[in-house]
Amino acid sequence: MATFLYKLGRLSFRRRHFVALIWVALLTLAGVGAASAPAAGNSSFSIPGTEAQKAFDLLEQRFPGTSADGATARVVFKAPSGEKMADPGNKATVQETVKELSDGSEVVRVTDPYRAKAVSKDGTIAYAQVSYKVSGMELDDAAKDALKDSAQDAREAGLTVEIGGDALQAVPHTGSSEIIGIAVAAVVLVITFGSLVAAGLPLLTALIGVGIGVSAITGLASALDLGSTTSTLAMMIGLAVGIDYALFIVSRYRAELAEGREREEAAGRAAGTAGSAVVFAGLTVLIALVGLSVVNIPMLTKMGIAAAGTVAIAVLIALTMVPALLGYAGRKVKPMGEKGKLLGRAKKQDKPAKPNLGTRWASFVVRRPVAVLLLGVIGLGAAAVPATSLELGLPDDGSQPVSTTQRRAYDLLSEGFGPGFNGPLMVVVDAKDSDDPKAVFTETGDAIKGLKDVVTVTPAQPNKAGDTATITVIPGSKPSSVTTENLVHGIRDAGAGLKADTDANVLVTGSTAMNIDVSEKLNDALVPYLVLVVGLAFLLLIVVFRSILVPLKAALGFLLSVMAALGAVVAVFQWGWLSGLMGVEQTGPVMSMMPIFMVGVVFGLAMDYEVFLVTRMREAYVHGEKPAQAVVTGFRHGARVVTAAAVIMMAVFAGFIGSSESMVKMIGFGLAIAVFFDAFVVRMAIVPAVLALLGRKAWWLPRWLDRALPNVDVEGEGLRTRTGRGDEDREPARV
Repeated sequence: MATFLYKLGRLSFRRRHFVALIWVALLTLAGVGAASAPAAGNSSFSIPGTEAQKAFDLLEQRFPGTSADGATARVVFKAPSGEKMADPGNKATVQETVKELSDGSEVVRVTDPYRAKAVSKDGTIAYAQVSYKVSGMELDDAAKDALKDSAQDAREAGLTVEIGGDALQAVPHTGSSEIIGIAVAAVVLVITFGSLVAAGLPLLTALIGVGIGVSAITGLASALDLGSTTSTLAMMIGLAVGIDYALFIVSRYRAELAEGREREEAAGRAAGTAGSAVVFAGLTVLIALVGLSVVNIPMLTKMGIAAAGTVAIAVLIALTMVPALLGYAGRKVKPMGEKGKLLGRAKKQDKPAKPNLGTRWASFVVRRPVAVLLLGVIGLGAAAVPATSLELGLPDDGSQPVSTTQRRAYDLLSEGFGPGFNGPLMVVVDAKDSDDPKAVFTETGDAIKGLKDVVTVTPAQPNKAGDTATITVIPGSKPSSVTTENLVHGIRDAGAGLKADTDANVLVTGSTAMNIDVSEKLNDALVPYLVLVVGLAFLLLIVVFRSILVPLKAALGFLLSVMAALGAVVAVFQWGWLSGLMGVEQTGPVMSMMPIFMVGVVFGLAMDYEVFLVTRMREAYVHGEKPAQAVVTGFRHGARVVTAAAVIMMAVFAGFIGSSESMVKMIGFGLAIAVFFDAFVVRMAIVPAVLALLGRKAWWLPRWLDRALPNVDVEGEGLRTRTGRGDEDREPARV
């Protein structure tokens, strides 16, 4: 591995014009493809194997043309103080609004509040429901404008009018905080390298990689049904790892220059050593992201694969484009220990420099391993305590900011009809195999009326064939409550009894039931996903470190950091701690896919630091240093770089906290805090403490396994046989 990457690094350095041309051509090609591709709508949200999805599929078959998955809008009206919705003037305004809404070409039907009895008991609030042929993200702008204009006309007539539902669903934006994250990364790089040129290389290569990845996703979005969130998350992860991987290569290049090597040789050795760590770190991220497909939720699978593609591009760019740009930079990238013009004169230190902060910290940990280990574990354990109160769910209009019309419509409906009205359950009764379908429909409705927390059960609405009917159930509790979840399970249990008596299938669907099924599916998949991803990465790390205990320690440390990060997410987004600072206007259940997504991404990113930091320790140990001294050596060379990489990754992730999309905001915060815990507590404190306590046992590997494992030479042992001048027949470096 090291020898191959060494040759690749030198080749990229020498043939830098050709390498740069290839990547620029790929960026141009991806950009042209993205610009010419049709605009993508919202990714279709299907959950194969769940009861809610089976019911949706059945509705498509038995009720053709009803657009069961089409967008809906609830136009909610409230009469002025002292008036009723039944007053002639208010009634005329509502009926005129209903007529205007019915004229849309994409509208399937609009319910009249007075005919549908959609007026509150006190007569002050009413609503009209609009059903569309297509999803909210596929709606024409003209249809959305018509919806808004109709509401505005009613407002001008004196009514309070708000619009709920997914018809006004908008593409999320990240805000200016994303740019701030990149700016912070630039400042950290300048401080780390002391040179604008050296600092600019990781940023430039990361932006090129992200540009290619996101442009490719945009170009394929329509064909592959990729949602807007997919490209946002790919950008988030691609930026973070792209900067980090380039940072690792450039730092090692400067270290090789400081040892007196020629620039082409230094680029080759940087690619052979740090590049090997980048390859295996990238592989762990790829395993974690692609592994999301085991959950069998298409949207999550697409997000993982798209982000994995961006990570793969970041690895390839770090191994080829970075050496090429180092060739262009020439002497503007100084050896480690020299300062650029930005921070001082470019001269070497004549007297030995005092040990850096990483060396001093590692020496302290080696002297006090037990105290550091206990402090780190107890601290992360305390941060993880809120995770014991984790509640999962998917967002509805009740989680929107109070400034939005969707949230105000949600509150008006709760006020007029009760909290459960915002999450109606649709019960689909398939009586095709029953002798008396009508009797089955009536029996099903009566059984549901006898359950707890049921406010309203509408009469069954059969299809033309008369073999299938829908029943709408209004719960007494809000959609995201445990009580509503229990009601869904209660209806399904009652349906199982009816199945035995009548051969009819009773299925519960609707957005609330779908959210419940998604949460349960994700919970069930979490343990198998952990076993698969951690197991594969564990085997990979055994090959990298040629040790059993080091990969085991890495996995256990990851579990500590991810539990602490989940605890922080619960404290902020569910309990409301520091919610104002994070821009969280409405607390509630944590996004149901958040834990499994965080596990996948954080595990991959955590292994970045593990691989880069511990490979330097193993490199020193293999080359003859004692275990404790190898730990100090690894920190002397790697602590500054890992610290800079962690701060950069945190800044990039934190930049997405400003997103208007609650899922992106939560993931940005969760990943940022997880990187903090993992980099600064686990890798910088717990890892050296454990290695100091284990001593030589840390690097133990059974002989039979040592013989069976392939030698990937991450430490660059094969490169030590080469002289600093390199091969005699190599071309001279052009700088």
